[in-house]
Amino acid sequence: MQLVSGQKFVLTQLLQSTSELSVRVQVQASFEIDISSFGLGQHDQLYHDDYMTFYNQPKTPENEVQYFQQAQQHIFKLDLSQIDTEKTPRFVICATTDQTTLNYIQSIQVELVNAEQQVVAHYPLNSAHFQQEKAAMLCEIYFKNDAWRMAAVGQGFNGGLKALVEHFGGEVADETASPIENTVTQNHVPATTSTLDLKKKVVLDKIEKSAPQLLELTKKSLISLEKNNLLNVKARVALVLDYSGSMNQQYKKGDVQKVLDRIMPLAVNFDDDGRFECWAFAQHALRLSDVHLGNLKNYINTEQGGHKKWDAGARFNNEPAALNAVIDYFIQESPSDLPVYVVFISDGGVSETKKIKQILKDISNQAIFWQFVGIGGRNYGVLEQLDEMSGRVIDNCNFFAMDNIDSMPESQLYDLLLNEFPMWLKAAQQKNIIK
Repeated sequence: MQLVSGQKFVLTQLLQSTSELSVRVQVQASFEIDISSFGLGQHDQLYHDDYMTFYNQPKTPENEVQYFQQAQQHIFKLDLSQIDTEKTPRFVICATTDQTTLNYIQSIQVELVNAEQQVVAHYPLNSAHFQQEKAAMLCEIYFKNDAWRMAAVGQGFNGGLKALVEHFGGEVADETASPIENTVTQNHVPATTSTLDLKKKVVLDKIEKSAPQLLELTKKSLISLEKNNLLNVKARVALVLDYSGSMNQQYKKGDVQKVLDRIMPLAVNFDDDGRFECWAFAQHALRLSDVHLGNLKNYINTEQGGHKKWDAGARFNNEPAALNAVIDYFIQESPSDLPVYVVFISDGGVSETKKIKQILKDISNQAIFWQFVGIGGRNYGVLEQLDEMSGRVIDNCNFFAMDNIDSMPESQLYDLLLNEFPMWLKAAQQKNIIK
């Protein structure tokens, strides 16, 4: 069934079961459009920040709504049986952009999909539906008179996301407050609100809820991310830890745990699932459990029985084994359209120069960026020569060193971690390595 703007209907007209359904939004545009869901409560106000669902917060607290993205398709899976209609009787699917106006789209197609993955209704929109709007309500799923219903809306907002948030009852915080202060004000949205402001707020809310000890670190990471135009970047994050014998003291003193703590805010911001893959390496590469907010605390001393029990073979450096393990995972075992940002920790003693160079050259045509970091060591060998390494499609790696994890201010650390990643992203796009 094709829908027109303003059309409303009871879902049981088209669905045998309304317990599970999906709303799929397909976007065709030359610029980025964010698609999100707002869970509304009484008086059509956003029930809570947890009920704004999009790529950086892909599910609501009880999994009532789950978000997935496949290329240009944005999918919201709804389990209506799990929704408390006294709390959130209405979910609105919206489109927003910070780059231009919606009248420059090619098309937006909203589809209602049943549990058997069949499209039972579709709502086509094109540039003629919009003028100078930067945001639009596309459709809504809502509960009224004891029945779940759908409405095709197509209503735009000239003020963009700010107008949209205000429409849903968001309050405007003091414009004189700093951007970071604004984003952590409970239930307030800054007057200069944008998609990026809301993403910062989501990140800070997640950290404050699950790892409040990282809140100050996260604020510093957000400043560096914004400075490098990376707040809107979607990427997978990975961490590789040197587990050679010379690293023993850094594990015992807690320095390696501090590395994980500093990487986590980056993962929460632009990793596709808010976690990062992790390896330790000595003679062999050892795949560890993914790191996330739920297991971050004391990870080094608890993962696989604690670092003292990790089995990575003899405790000498074998960087090629680690590089190949990461490459095999992201290229063969778990491929994705997203770029990969790898932080590779070493305390020096790097050998196997020829093998390392060849691996980095061979992988330079793939969507993996390598940020090597030297901590508390010496003799970094080939890692200090990366800028001079020829024979690559694009420059795919960077290196810097510090005396120890506490010797460098966190703000400077984040600046160095993120300094070359945006340049690589641009080069990779120009070479069609990433889309």
